[in-house]
Amino acid sequence: MKPRSVVIEKIFLQAVIVLIGICVLAFLLWEPHVEGRNVNATLYDIYFKDPFLVYAYVASSSFFMALYQAFKVLGYAGTDRLFSDATIKAVRKTKFYAIAMIAFVVVGELMILPNADELPPPIVMGLLICVAASVIAATMSMFEKLLQKEMGIP
Repeated sequence: MKPRSVVIEKIFLQAVIVLIGICVLAFLLWEPHVEGRNVNATLYDIYFKDPFLVYAYVASSSFFMALYQAFKVLGYAGTDRLFSDATIKAVRKTKFYAIAMIAFVVVGELMILPNADELPPPIVMGLLICVAASVIAATMSMFEKLLQKEMGIP
């Protein structure tokens, strides 16, 4: 039987992951309504006449998939399956989704560069997302190597 503190920590971390997902989803749904050019627009104008917004929603899917994989890894850790092939597979997927996030941000930056009135804010936001995704990808790569070493996989 696991110590109670380990179970509580696992549940707490899973709750944090779910809370992050809910907050990001709420932001993605709320932000287009307060954006400068959409303040007086109808819902149809906001969601069906803005191809960049559709791209942002598609690109955010890699973020949510990475959160799901992190949730799975915590589940494996809670059931004593941390050192298993399923955990390594979930860590690899998380690393892949982080790299996909970087690619989506770079393409999004290239899409808005010709049309942007002010370049610094979107560039800085994109750089921050890329740095965070790079840290996640590097961490997952190290975690994958540690798991493989612990399991004796070359």
